[in-house]
Amino acid sequence: MLSTLGGVIGILLGVSVSLVLSKFAGWAAVVTAQSILLAFVFSAGVGVLFGFWPARKASLLSPIEALRYE
Repeated sequence: MLSTLGGVIGILLGVSVSLVLSKFAGWAAVVTAQSILLAFVFSAGVGVLFGFWPARKASLLSPIEALRYE
């Protein structure tokens, strides 16, 4: 959930900054739906991968082993 929310905030921030820069600098900035989808999928994928991997690793340990290193 956190990575998904961060992805949405990042997309909104990126689109708004690119539109402001294109207006004031006179550059042509095009934000496509494919680039937004790629950014969102990458952000959500990183969050799921790095959230699932440690949780899976911890779930395979016995509670005694897991607490021994605390």
